[in-house]
Amino acid sequence: MDELHNLSLATRSGAEVSDTLKYFSERIPATFVYAGVDLEANGLFNGTRGRQIASRFGVIETVAFPRTEEWTGLVTTLEEALRLHHHRPGTLEGLAHYLHDRTGGMIGSLSHLIRGAALDAILDGTEKITRKSLQNVKLDRAAETRKSKPAS
Repeated sequence: MDELHNLSLATRSGAEVSDTLKYFSERIPATFVYAGVDLEANGLFNGTRGRQIASRFGVIETVAFPRTEEWTGLVTTLEEALRLHHHRPGTLEGLAHYLHDRTGGMIGSLSHLIRGAALDAILDGTEKITRKSLQNVKLDRAAETRKSKPAS
C-alpha cells in the first residue's frame, strides 16, 4: 500500500483506515508493505492510534543508491528492457555515472529519466537514447534540486 503519508489519523476516514491496517496485521497471515514519505514527520505514529500502528510495523528507511556496481547493474537491467530499434546496447551502462549524478541515485528518478528519453526517441523517430536526449528530459523537482553525494 502506497501513499500512507496522505493518511490523517485526525479524520474519521483516516482513523477507519488505521483500524483496518491494524485489523489486517492481526488477522491475516501475510506480509504487508506500506510505503510513504516522511511518515514519522507526518504524524502517522503520533497519538493512541499512531502508537498502535507503530507497535505493529517496522520502519525501513530508504536511501539513494550509492554509485556502485549495483547501480550500474540497475542501469543495465533498465537498458535491457528497452525496445528501441536503433539503440546501441551498453550506451546507458556507459553513462551510469552521469545517470547517478542526474538522479541522485534515486530509482524512481532514474526510471522516469530513461522512460522519458525512450518516449522522446519513439516520437522523434531516432529510436535511440543518447546523453543529449537524456539531458533534454525534465526530471521531478526533487531530482532537479538534489545534489548527488559521493558513494561511501
